[in-house]
Amino acid sequence: MKMKKFLLMGIGALMAVASQAQNADYSLPRVTPFSGVNDYRTWSIGAWGGVSTAVTPFGNNDFKRLGFDQMSALYGISLKKQIYHGFGLQADVLRGQVKGHVKTSQGSWMYALPADGFSITDHFKTNIDLAASLSGVFTLGTINWLNRQATVLPYISAGGGYMRFHTQVGSEGDLDNYVNNDGTFTDDKPDPSTAFYIPVGVGAKFNVATGINLDLSYHTNFINHRYFDGVSGSGHNDKFSGVRVGIEFALGSPSKPQLAVVNAPAQLAMDLYERNQDLKRQLDQANEHNQQAIEGLRSQLEDAKKDSDADGVADIFDKCPNTENGVRVDGAGCPLPQPKQIIKQEKVVVTQQDRKIVDEAIKDLEFDLGKATIRAASYPSLDRVAELLVNKHFSLKLAGHTDNTGSNALNMRLSKERAEAVKAYLVSKGANASRIEAVGYGSSQPIATNDTPEGRQQNRRVEFTLY
Repeated sequence: MKMKKFLLMGIGALMAVASQAQNADYSLPRVTPFSGVNDYRTWSIGAWGGVSTAVTPFGNNDFKRLGFDQMSALYGISLKKQIYHGFGLQADVLRGQVKGHVKTSQGSWMYALPADGFSITDHFKTNIDLAASLSGVFTLGTINWLNRQATVLPYISAGGGYMRFHTQVGSEGDLDNYVNNDGTFTDDKPDPSTAFYIPVGVGAKFNVATGINLDLSYHTNFINHRYFDGVSGSGHNDKFSGVRVGIEFALGSPSKPQLAVVNAPAQLAMDLYERNQDLKRQLDQANEHNQQAIEGLRSQLEDAKKDSDADGVADIFDKCPNTENGVRVDGAGCPLPQPKQIIKQEKVVVTQQDRKIVDEAIKDLEFDLGKATIRAASYPSLDRVAELLVNKHFSLKLAGHTDNTGSNALNMRLSKERAEAVKAYLVSKGANASRIEAVGYGSSQPIATNDTPEGRQQNRRVEFTLY
């Protein structure tokens, strides 16, 4: 009676601790998915108490009466190593008592005594001095898929171990005989019996705080011994069952979560969601930065095209701003001298040397890839063409061409922009803008095949026509 009272008080204390822990504010430490078990706590220790009975749902027993007065106390400790989320190994050590009584309809068992004739047996009590076992614990699944840490973890377990025990039998409430390991009765307490046993259990763990679990379970213990209950009337090995209530504490750093309670799929989903949100924020910031850069370039482009005095020369090239309306200007935006007399225009003669200067400029002309930006290596040849235009008052047609890579619209625009870039450079060197024509033909006038890299290189060109 004292043992039962002590057991009930202990169970009540465990449930009170679990209730307080459940109300605590805790959160699951973050780990990286698929990083192994190093980021988790895999060892835990527990203590439990419960009640035992000789009645089990698996087959017949010698004593089958079920009642509260037929229950006894069991208690023990456990040490567990979690191998991965769904499986662990648990070592248990238990002590306690198992007792039973026959049903009225079953009758009593009669066994012979070595010296005194025979004995009537209708109840027994077995004291388990010590039992130790090792079991595999399989977690069946997790409940509460919305959180990375599971709240309820149902499980099954099975294993094997050895126990040492003493059994007493009697009738009408008197336990006056001990049972030897071979099933014979004796008045004196014999050496303890030993037997291999298989514990099989089903239960659930309730995670009530970080690293703290409440454990509720039911176990049946199959004993490889026919005289655990003192008699072998059924001819089968004995068994007993029990209900346990325990508490488990994870060992290790509190900064790591307990592997057994982590809900891996939900944790992975939340981790991917958080990463997606972070990437989205980075993308939004990049888009905002790019938009600002585009607006800045657009503003610079508008400034570059601005011609305040409307003389045909953009402000960035205009060396003589605020020219009056109608005044003819040169390529630098400065007014041309007004002729005092009509001078007969001489016939323009283009010499071989002039053509050579133009040919060299065509051959040396280079642009940045996919752009209309003239590379610095082309400047000396273009400077000689500009000097030729200024000194001899030649007119020049610039025709931009591309290969067939890209869309027609893109090629047409790029060829036009490159021809305009050459014109702008010549004008900046003093050439008369009105004597330079810049046109773009895109890929419509190839001079070589576009099927080879060499042919496409020849088709990407700007033609100079001097006249």
